[in-house]
Amino acid sequence: MKIESLKKLFIKKYGDSEHDLKVFLAPGRVNLIGEHIDYNGGYVLPAALEFGTTLLVRQRDDDKIRLATTNFPYEKEFSLKEIGEEKTGEWVDYAVGVMVENKKSGCPVTKGYDLLYHGEIPNGAGLSSSASIEVVTAFALQTLEGCETDTVKIALLAQRAENQYVGVNCGIMDQFAVANGKQDHAILLMCDTLEYSHVPFRTGAYKIIIGNTNKRRGLVDSAYNERRQQCETALEILKKETPDLNYLAQLKPDQFEKLANHLVDETVRRRALHVVEENQRVLDSVEGLKNNDLEQFGKLMNESHESLRYLYEVSCNELDVMVEEARRIPGTLGARMTGAGFGGCTVSLVHEDSVEQFVQQVGQAYEERTGLKAEFYVCGTGDGVKELKEDE
Repeated sequence: MKIESLKKLFIKKYGDSEHDLKVFLAPGRVNLIGEHIDYNGGYVLPAALEFGTTLLVRQRDDDKIRLATTNFPYEKEFSLKEIGEEKTGEWVDYAVGVMVENKKSGCPVTKGYDLLYHGEIPNGAGLSSSASIEVVTAFALQTLEGCETDTVKIALLAQRAENQYVGVNCGIMDQFAVANGKQDHAILLMCDTLEYSHVPFRTGAYKIIIGNTNKRRGLVDSAYNERRQQCETALEILKKETPDLNYLAQLKPDQFEKLANHLVDETVRRRALHVVEENQRVLDSVEGLKNNDLEQFGKLMNESHESLRYLYEVSCNELDVMVEEARRIPGTLGARMTGAGFGGCTVSLVHEDSVEQFVQQVGQAYEERTGLKAEFYVCGTGDGVKELKEDE
């Protein structure tokens, strides 16, 4: 939706004029490669997307905060002194949690505001709609309250809001990519240390296509805990042989090969092998991108999916079908599941001349084989959170 249309909606809802109306945008994100290795000391390679959550804000003359969105009917109004008193279980909790954390960090909300959100990120697709709401709220309120807007600190604050107020134990990757993205770049991020660098991701004639399987992800939590425990078991055993080993991802594939026979349990060994090889794939991907070798990047995407399917076993029939059909399309360099697994999305790198064919044929074949209707989002990489000025 165009900014001018959103401004009209804002005025229709909250009245008055466009005077002093500020507009902010935080993107969604996709993880290009590096799955299930963040908690094993590995690197991830997310990128901010071109679409996300737009926030229109205007200061009020009283102490009221009013929250509304174009996406859901639920709205909320409260006074400054009531911030954080009541959790609703609704989308507004993501914004309110940020207000609570802003206060803890020394940048409290001191004025009343009207806020209208417009999300272009499909809810529940695994593209970080919640992180986008959190980051855009934190950035906007810190800007309007005259506080420093450090995007690394904002990412950490947004994560705390989700962990402590909303009650979802997420990692840092989503908020970090949303806050610190850069157009035509991916982010090489070490989640533990927040060591990061922007990596050129110049796709040229190729587009990112995100495919939403629309499969409900029912096994994620239990499988996540099980996989994490299996990795901890592997680490515990291998530490006896390599005492200075703190994370599985510290091992190079050739080092792991020499140690693998100590992992007697085949399942534990396969989980650890995925971690070690996936981390190496991320590093190899970065080298490929620096050399503008998109074919190499696509090959590594394919290998990542096979590893997640057979070694880490977090894929599912729907994801596998979508990946298989994606790879049938001429012009597809690579396709893989992205996110926690057991549903959610795939990410593919596809030549622009094949995009229409991809959406039509993959969508049709996927529906025939699974009975589910897929959704596709064609995009490039975008910037992290920012204020939109009049000329943007």
